[in-house]
Amino acid sequence: MKNQTFRMTMLFDFYGELLTDRQKEFYQLYYDEDLSLSEIAENYGISRQGVRDVIVRAEAYMTEIEDKTGLVKRFMQLRPHAEAIESAAEEIAKMNYRLFEDKRLGELCDIIKKEAAALKD
Repeated sequence: MKNQTFRMTMLFDFYGELLTDRQKEFYQLYYDEDLSLSEIAENYGISRQGVRDVIVRAEAYMTEIEDKTGLVKRFMQLRPHAEAIESAAEEIAKMNYRLFEDKRLGELCDIIKKEAAALKD
C-alpha cells in the first residue's frame, strides 16, 4: 500500500468496529484528527506511553485480522477492475447514444455502471 497512514486508515475502515471503544477513540484521534500521542495523553489524563500502547495494540489486532482474511488486499485488487468496467460501460453508453439509441442497451449500461460502483464502495 501507499504509506503507513493510508494502510492504517484502510484497516480501520474494514476492521474498526472490532476494536474496543477506547481503541477506536484513540485511533481516530491519532490518525483522523492528527493529534499527537502527547495531546491525546493530556486530554485523557494518562501517559503518552499508555496512549501509544492502546494504538499499537489496535494496529496489531487489525493487521492480524487482515493477514488472516485478506479483505483489504482483495478490495484494493478489485477496485481498478471495477473502475475499468465502469469506464467501458460509460463508453458503450456514449456510443449507443450517438449511433444506435437502443433503449435496452442503455438500460444495461446503467446496470453495469451501478453494479461496478457498488463494487467500489
